[in-house]
Amino acid sequence: MTGPLVRVEELTKHFPITSGVIFDRVVGAVRAVDGVSFEIQKGETLGLVGESGCGKTTVGRTLLGLYPATSGRSIIDNLSVHESTGAELMQIRRKAQMIFQDPYASLNPRWTVNAIISEPLRVHKLLASQKERDDRVKELLELVGLNVRHMNRFPHEFSGGQRQRIGIARALASDPLFIVCDEPISALDVSIQAQVVNLLEKLQDHLGLTYLFVAHDLSMVRHICDRVAVMYLGVMVETAERDELYEKPRHPYTQALLSAVPLPDPRKERARQRTILVGDVPSPINPPSGCRFHPRCPIAVDRCKTEVPKWREVAPGHYTACHLVTE
Repeated sequence: MTGPLVRVEELTKHFPITSGVIFDRVVGAVRAVDGVSFEIQKGETLGLVGESGCGKTTVGRTLLGLYPATSGRSIIDNLSVHESTGAELMQIRRKAQMIFQDPYASLNPRWTVNAIISEPLRVHKLLASQKERDDRVKELLELVGLNVRHMNRFPHEFSGGQRQRIGIARALASDPLFIVCDEPISALDVSIQAQVVNLLEKLQDHLGLTYLFVAHDLSMVRHICDRVAVMYLGVMVETAERDELYEKPRHPYTQALLSAVPLPDPRKERARQRTILVGDVPSPINPPSGCRFHPRCPIAVDRCKTEVPKWREVAPGHYTACHLVTE
């Protein structure tokens, strides 16, 4: 393979709004994702951050083909997700997996842990006999730190953190190259979050995995990610290497996000200048013209209201979409 493992090109996902007795008349669309592009290198973790409702989860699901794309495309290991069918699509399904946000809703309550984790093995016909599948399930349970004697228990018998580990084991069953982690720790207790993140890092080192890490906890993103991409109202506004973005944020929205992250040093916390955004996030049904952030931007000018900012490199490896950012 040459080039990045994952490539997303102008990915767009609009959800139609219908009306009428049988909902057959389209009256609008929720523009959840509008022309998002990025790349992820093999073995890298890209963090995708932004406010709730900005389209982060939709990017991850559309990227994997769980949602059909309105336009654009995503390519995983040189295979186009939305243009593949049959055996090629199954090949993509095996190579790319997802860890879901809610460990309570993402596991079938009527299946045992053994059945849940071994399902990818049966679907992709990776192991022929039941004994081989059972041995593989035990191996995966040990890998994620669960007791193999509990493989015949049901999901309701486990805690939230243990359920998320079951979800991670299921994602690993098909030996994937790429995993979308859709806010995998947001539904867990704070005491468990660090354990799950450390497990994901250990698995990445051990198995050579590549992650798209969707989150809104900026402190955790800085800990686990190599690069960070920032979304606002369905579009990408900034991306850079982790330390570059946190130390020198260029886009006003990124600056506002980072100013809300608490600092452990009380003196620095009191001394720093907070950026308070006014107003509410506009509706994705009818987003603002020009720069989508301009109704809340503290430095917006008239040009921002009419002209869509171009995506440009303002420093080596640091890209942003803002008229007012200088190199």
